[in-house]
Amino acid sequence: MLLRDVALPARLQQAIQEKLSAEQEASRMQFILLKEKQEAERNKIEAEGISSFQKIVTEGINENLLKWKGIEATKELALSGNSKVVIIGAGTEGLPIIPGGDTAPSPAHPASFPPAH
Repeated sequence: MLLRDVALPARLQQAIQEKLSAEQEASRMQFILLKEKQEAERNKIEAEGISSFQKIVTEGINENLLKWKGIEATKELALSGNSKVVIIGAGTEGLPIIPGGDTAPSPAHPASFPPAH
């Protein structure tokens, strides 16, 4: 005996379709979770790399290096063709002050100059 065109009741067809949809949604959520876990791991690796870099840089920077860099910058300014005013030794830690070189004045050192007489 050969069966053809067997029609399932509408409620059974709906239940089968709902089950298939639920399985597809579960698979989709598993994929999303896997993707998010991979992204979280990537972010963790990136953060560890940044942290390691910052630690290396911080250990390599000291007061003497910063002063040396200030001296180098002053030398480069002195050799440049641009007009400028550099006040040597008046800045923090004895580093030069370059009037107009800072776009935001600090509260402790306003960028305004006293009026000339």
